[in-house]
Amino acid sequence: MTELKTSQRPRRVGMISLGCAKNLVDAEIMLGSLLKEGIEIVNDPKIADAIIVNTCSFIDAAQEESVDTILESGEIRDAERRGQALIVSGCLPQRFREELPKLLPEVDAFMGIDQVAGVAQIVEDAIAHRAGKVAAPAGSRKGRGKAVKETIAKLDKENPHDHEDVPAKGKKSRIPLVAEAPPTPAPQLVDVHLRPSYIPNWETPRFRLTPKHFAYVKIAEGCNHPCSFCIIPRMRGSHRSRTQADVVEEARHLLADGVQELNLISQDSTYYGLDLRPNHTRAISSPEKFKAATRSLAADSTTLCTLIRELNALPGDFWIRLLYTHPAHWTDELIQTIAACPKVARYVDMPLQHIHDEMLNRMRRETTGAYIRDLIARIRAGIPGISIRTTFIVGFPGETEQHFKTLIDFITETRFERLGIFAYSKEDGTVAGKMTGQLTPKKRQERREKAMAAQHVVARAVSQSFVGRTLRVLIEGAASAKEIKKANLSSWEHGLIRETDDLVKGLKGNYLIARGEADAPDIDGRVYVRGTAEIGRFANVKIIGHTDYDLIAEVV
Repeated sequence: MTELKTSQRPRRVGMISLGCAKNLVDAEIMLGSLLKEGIEIVNDPKIADAIIVNTCSFIDAAQEESVDTILESGEIRDAERRGQALIVSGCLPQRFREELPKLLPEVDAFMGIDQVAGVAQIVEDAIAHRAGKVAAPAGSRKGRGKAVKETIAKLDKENPHDHEDVPAKGKKSRIPLVAEAPPTPAPQLVDVHLRPSYIPNWETPRFRLTPKHFAYVKIAEGCNHPCSFCIIPRMRGSHRSRTQADVVEEARHLLADGVQELNLISQDSTYYGLDLRPNHTRAISSPEKFKAATRSLAADSTTLCTLIRELNALPGDFWIRLLYTHPAHWTDELIQTIAACPKVARYVDMPLQHIHDEMLNRMRRETTGAYIRDLIARIRAGIPGISIRTTFIVGFPGETEQHFKTLIDFITETRFERLGIFAYSKEDGTVAGKMTGQLTPKKRQERREKAMAAQHVVARAVSQSFVGRTLRVLIEGAASAKEIKKANLSSWEHGLIRETDDLVKGLKGNYLIARGEADAPDIDGRVYVRGTAEIGRFANVKIIGHTDYDLIAEVV
């Protein structure tokens, strides 16, 4: 058996991070905190003293991937390095903090969102816990994956929660929970707060996992929206913004480190700063209440607009990309601010979820079809050249053929530059999960395919409209065969983004992969560039062709 620690080397920790960009930032903070404490980060699990699985629990499929990854990590550990500690972090333990230790006794420690900066001590405790278990026989995990996932799926039915009724601050729990099977001789460490309150600051240690030329900047954490299909507020807590000065200071350091693109992220970026006002109330989610709250702000109040203007004023040549906006919280000032700030990419990420009033009401989206249509018209009129990315949910409980047809017509008429489709995922513990009128999984998938077929036609026309134009793009790297195959994209947060693009697979020769202003990292289209250009820098290219979803260009 390999020694866990020797006097000749530091601890070694590996990490597997799943889920969204916000989860990725949490992973970066954990890695930075470990490095600060002298712990070595390794990619090979066979030499790691501890493995951290940073999980996602957004929808069922993401949850299942998390469980599979945990069990696979445990199997590898038992086969290769039995003294290795297994730690589970992220949204899964945040959502099921009491039940997971019983379901996953092979895990040595569960940690929540509030604990990311204190991960080094949890690693030490987990390794000590593991040392007490290595003498016991390893339990069999064969066939347990399905049983664990089925049990987790039932948990919220048995223990329903409504995030609106959860106290703002929860208790810290380090209660030993004894597993049921396989046998566990020592209690696990469970360090998860009921209601997370942590937000990072610019001085928080961070080891970036993104390429050098772009970074995610988490401007806020948590969410106040009551969407009937969503579990995020229960996992991530209430909305809490970082101070503007702190965000700007982080941006300064990132730009000094060579970053060319700042991607602003949170659960609702348009709500940024509103929680910082004196005596604030969270009950301002609707457009009318939100506008009233913004009108009553003092002149020196922090908002997304003030943040964008200060970031735009920083020296240097870079993009600011705005992700995760909510349609209910757009204002005329925000439209005017984006239009007036040349460093802000002409791109908006704004999940709409549906267009039919009855569906929007059942989803608790606090918007109407008329409001959405008017907002899109104002954004496009006020910000010339803007590309709008959105997502829709099809197969939601109660969605009729007429509701669905209204959505398809809207997709065809509006011609979104970027669009993703979710087949509704029934999340127990949500309001929608208890609704009548649940559609069959087959019907949900059929509607997703029909919606994507409608967008496929739009996407091809959008790509065609770029031919002959000169664009400024950010060069990502060489287009290897492996990278080209990744063109069929899907995302837990953005749904099915594109159908198979056979034209991409037919590309021959040497290309660079780049992104334009209309393309966010990992979720949008690509520009395949012929010629030479510096990786991680901007270049001007002429569009000479296109595939269904991507552009083909040459350096000018």
